[in-house]
Amino acid sequence: MSAARDPAREAARLREQIAHHDYRYYVLDDPEIPDAEYDRMMQALRELEREHPEIVTPDSPTQRVSGAPAAEFRPVVHGVPMLSLDNGFSEEDLRAFDRRVRERLGHEGAVEYAAEPKLDGLAVSLTYEHGLLSAAATRGDGTTGEDVTANIRTIRAVPLRLAGRHRGRIEVRGEVFMPFAGFEKLNARAQARGDKIFVNPRNAAAGSLRQLDPRVTAERPLDVFFYGVGLWEAEGAEPASHAALLERLRGWGLRTCPEARVVRGVEACLAYFDALGARRTRLPYQIDGVVYKVNARADQERLGFAARAPRWALAHKFPADEALATLRDVEFQVGRTGVLTPVARLEPVTVGGATVSNATLHNMDEIERKDVRIGDTVVVRRAGDVIPEIVRVVPERRPAQARRVKLPGHCPVCGSPVVRVEGEAAARCVGGFSCAAQRKESLRHYASRRALDIEGLGDRLVEQLVDRELVRAPSDLYALEAEQLAELERMGEKSAANLVEAIAASRATTLPRLLFGLGIPDVGEATAQALADHFGGLDALAAASEAQLQEVPDIGPAIAASVHGFFHTAAHRRELARLRAAGLTWPEQAAGASRAAQRPLAGLTVVLTGTLEGQTREEASERLRALGAKVAGSVSKKTSYVVAGAEPGSKLDKARALDVPVLDERALAELLAGRRPASSS
Repeated sequence: MSAARDPAREAARLREQIAHHDYRYYVLDDPEIPDAEYDRMMQALRELEREHPEIVTPDSPTQRVSGAPAAEFRPVVHGVPMLSLDNGFSEEDLRAFDRRVRERLGHEGAVEYAAEPKLDGLAVSLTYEHGLLSAAATRGDGTTGEDVTANIRTIRAVPLRLAGRHRGRIEVRGEVFMPFAGFEKLNARAQARGDKIFVNPRNAAAGSLRQLDPRVTAERPLDVFFYGVGLWEAEGAEPASHAALLERLRGWGLRTCPEARVVRGVEACLAYFDALGARRTRLPYQIDGVVYKVNARADQERLGFAARAPRWALAHKFPADEALATLRDVEFQVGRTGVLTPVARLEPVTVGGATVSNATLHNMDEIERKDVRIGDTVVVRRAGDVIPEIVRVVPERRPAQARRVKLPGHCPVCGSPVVRVEGEAAARCVGGFSCAAQRKESLRHYASRRALDIEGLGDRLVEQLVDRELVRAPSDLYALEAEQLAELERMGEKSAANLVEAIAASRATTLPRLLFGLGIPDVGEATAQALADHFGGLDALAAASEAQLQEVPDIGPAIAASVHGFFHTAAHRRELARLRAAGLTWPEQAAGASRAAQRPLAGLTVVLTGTLEGQTREEASERLRALGAKVAGSVSKKTSYVVAGAEPGSKLDKARALDVPVLDERALAELLAGRRPASSS
């Protein structure tokens, strides 16, 4: 090979041959040559480029892994936003979607849809300039993603140069995933090395693609399917249908899902959904539903978008996965307010693509209602990232030695008595801050983003601070010194200094944040804001009677008793005094319901769903409350608006079902300016 008269021409010939065989293998799944012959060509190209480094090109298959590890991922703004899809969870949701499409298009007959599996992976956008891969980014928040170009180049199914002749720039969209076979091999290797194993293929794919060192990504068995385009600045018009677009992508050497079909009408959509669902466990990759898209691109443009999601597409999710498991034991965990939560310890079982060994049992009432016993065979359900739960017992499989679950009489952590108030489902440890478990959870809550927002005070650090008796109450945090913190595990001098600064910064807070951070039973963010609005200051609130507390909107006897009891406990009064002595300050405000009524958004109830641009949902919620609005966690007929960001959840579906106005982020900006917009959908 080294004797070749024209090394550049010979290298180009080898690259063309290798690209052809990559297309046959990765896109068509129809290889023409044995692996040994492919390896021979690749080795020949490597040797040629090593002897003549001046002929190496960026799109050479030898250059898939190159460059030093990145310090961080650079932000990339998408040429066209990567929109999320509305979700449907039932046949009724699909029929409603089809009806809306036909009504908006004025179609009396059946609409043609492109249907394809909804892969459970990581969405990416790849930019090709004049046919050459120039950039790749994750979806991110839909507008800005992370630069993963070096890592994307390592995936063999991604062509470094598109087939054919190209001029201009185009963004193609796809889903990176890890096939089950590769996932199992990856975990087997990790287990053999004693490394941590991945929970499911989606986590494995996301973690692999976001490696700072592309050499690590290259070792991971990643694959990709392409399903659409974003920015189109290439020669020629876009294809007239989604099906034709997929055909165009395949012609360029971009792999598309072989399960994609064109169907006509809602009944055909349901038939496709049922058929794919029946074969779901036999597919070589993980899916969690079906995506339907109006096939005609002209109709897509007519339908347009609403609340950052296209009106011409729907993600029809499969029902929650269920599996049988053996209940080995029930343990009780102690939460921030002393509530004991029973947790089922199960024989490990795969549910919804994840290995499940724990499940919630909620409370003793739930255990008794379902008659759950240790040793039972139980049905475990997991939907998406929701905590697995035990749905029911399989009584015919109950062994003779099955044991009833008993509520412990004493706290499993501190040994204090456990009490169960008549009429309440919860059982509580009465140890308070003398209980290490409650102390840890209380400190985590106090430092959380929506409370005092102490950045860097994570779970492991809280564990150490409590276990070493360095912190027994929130006020102790303000006496910590950098030298003490630097001695803790995984803490250096710089981290310790940063944490001391973060703790100091939390001294300047607001009354609603402080009330929420104190962890008063039954007092969430909305109640904390209502109490602050009504009483104006902490002293007036602490002195209020239960009757006065019930004058606050939406506060009944139970919450009033909880708040009154908190402020009339000597230990809590001492802690508040210590916090003030530690330098905590918060602005006092005018008291009374009239103040809230004078705010521009008074009387509105707003629900937020999805990811917002430029701010978190918590930040938006705080700004809305400051303007007088009530921010709720669930949608009801009393909801004034639902604000939908990127990847909205089921709250958006419920809003549409109840005909609640839905706002996009432009309308949210009007709200935050104190104006009441009309609905945007």
